[in-house]
Amino acid sequence: MPSWNSRGLRGSTLEELVNMTNEKYQLNHLALIQKIPTPIKPIRIDQQSRHITLAYFEQKSTVDYIGVVQGVPVCFDAKECATDTFPLANVHAHQVEFMEEYERQHGVAFLLIYFAKRNVFYYLRFKDLMVFWDRAKNGGRKSFTFSELDEQYVVGSKNGVFVHYLETLSKDLASRD
Repeated sequence: MPSWNSRGLRGSTLEELVNMTNEKYQLNHLALIQKIPTPIKPIRIDQQSRHITLAYFEQKSTVDYIGVVQGVPVCFDAKECATDTFPLANVHAHQVEFMEEYERQHGVAFLLIYFAKRNVFYYLRFKDLMVFWDRAKNGGRKSFTFSELDEQYVVGSKNGVFVHYLETLSKDLASRD
């Protein structure tokens, strides 16, 4: 079982920015997006501070966020990448299966990826993820590079919203019509 504290603070800055974005969206009645907590089983608790010092994941998580944007159901996972190459090992098969079923139910699934080296946020449509996923499954590269991505899905900041992904979501929805 994976340890709860083995990954340190990886992705916590991205998560904070996405959480602030979602709060702003909710305040402006644009979207209602909830962070989905990963259930953990505490193993060791510091009695003095009452903090969990060791825990294990109880079950596989699905995605980080689920909600609705102007009547459109959405789910997404937030990922951080230190280089220009995103390893597909950062996305788990059970997450892909969940997103695939979500899309089958007429929802919109995607990844929000923060490329730290470039200080760029990227909206990866589920269909684009599947191109890379299938390539890896068929013996190809087990990663994709920033240069392989469509630049129109780079996520910007706007009006105090740090990771303004609603504009790229709109582009995704328009490409489905």
